[in-house]
Amino acid sequence: MQLELTTLQKNDLFEMTFLNHKILVAFTLISLTVVSTSCFKDEPLNAECDIEQAWVHVSDLEANFYNANDTLISVLSNEDKVVFTMRDDADVTAFAPQFKITAGATITPESGSVHDFSNGPVTYTVTSQDGKWSRKYFVSCNRMARYSTSVIDFDFEHFELDKDYHKFYVWHNVLPDGSLGDDWATGNYGFYIANSNAPANDYPTFVLENGYEGHGIEFVTRDTGPWGSAFGKPIAAGNLFLGKFNIVSALTQPLKATEFGIPFTQKPVKLSGYYQYSPSAPFTDKDFNEHPERTDAGDIYSVLYINHDRNGNPLVLYGDNVLSSDNIVAVARVKNVNETNGEWVKFDIDFEYRKEINPTILANRGYNLTIVFSSSIDGATFEGAIGSTLKVDCVKLTCEEKE
Repeated sequence: MQLELTTLQKNDLFEMTFLNHKILVAFTLISLTVVSTSCFKDEPLNAECDIEQAWVHVSDLEANFYNANDTLISVLSNEDKVVFTMRDDADVTAFAPQFKITAGATITPESGSVHDFSNGPVTYTVTSQDGKWSRKYFVSCNRMARYSTSVIDFDFEHFELDKDYHKFYVWHNVLPDGSLGDDWATGNYGFYIANSNAPANDYPTFVLENGYEGHGIEFVTRDTGPWGSAFGKPIAAGNLFLGKFNIVSALTQPLKATEFGIPFTQKPVKLSGYYQYSPSAPFTDKDFNEHPERTDAGDIYSVLYINHDRNGNPLVLYGDNVLSSDNIVAVARVKNVNETNGEWVKFDIDFEYRKEINPTILANRGYNLTIVFSSSIDGATFEGAIGSTLKVDCVKLTCEEKE
């Protein structure tokens, strides 16, 4: 079976880059309510060219990796970097990653071929089955660097327009070696589907020019327009979190789109920083019904959790369990992020531990940490008030001093 697209849709598909093409196709499949279908004897060749997973097999796991989870990476459709995190003394001069790619696609160099990763990333090219599309991926084997300080600063000074669409802002964190990482994620990718023509400052998450010190970050709950309302997603809260945003899940399982957390090897004790908050009105639910008795609020919190199950399989928390999972070890959450009347308010919140930290698991990257900001506390379920605004700056994560 194949969808018959209109002439306009065909032209759009022709003109888009591959990643835009893929999102548009997914959007069409979901949002088209009346389509005409025909049966064909031969299915069209696959036009996708993604790396979906990357993994390695090594004879001595403990000599190369801190955690068995680090040998397998799930690659999101909006990512082009694949990073294996290795032990400090791992030999990466003869490394042979393998890849699962979309059906019918080909990859060059060949999956499982041996390469020297000691001089930086190796570039792989995936070509679609129909030969019309290709994507480059940059695969790295990085020896893990550890923070030398117990206080980690997040100042939000490192940002740029996204590399795929050049429409909205993305932020980078400073890694222990001083380089910039890609650990911050937002829901801006999802908003792009609903309102691709919006300027960068009209997205839910954007740069605050005058923060508490230098640049900050601003979150505004936005109207997603006719597309969002049609699918029970009338608003998009501004958000930022340590983790990944899965654009494919955003279309079908929005609570699974936010994959919270990055591996972390220190014991956090305090989350601090500055914020401003201004709630808007009216407060609406996912069906866009107004609730005058409810007032919007922001949300700021951090969660530390065990990143594997009892069998050692990788585990990540999502929007539906990031504050409720049994894997949670500690939480620091700002209470009552309410109206601040345009003033900067300092928050200084201790982590409340629910379980004891296992030092061995911690040293071997067995815990994930996330920090989350949202302009509407119930934004994950599409409840809040359009226009509610949260501003944040000068965030610090204080960890236990090393002996």
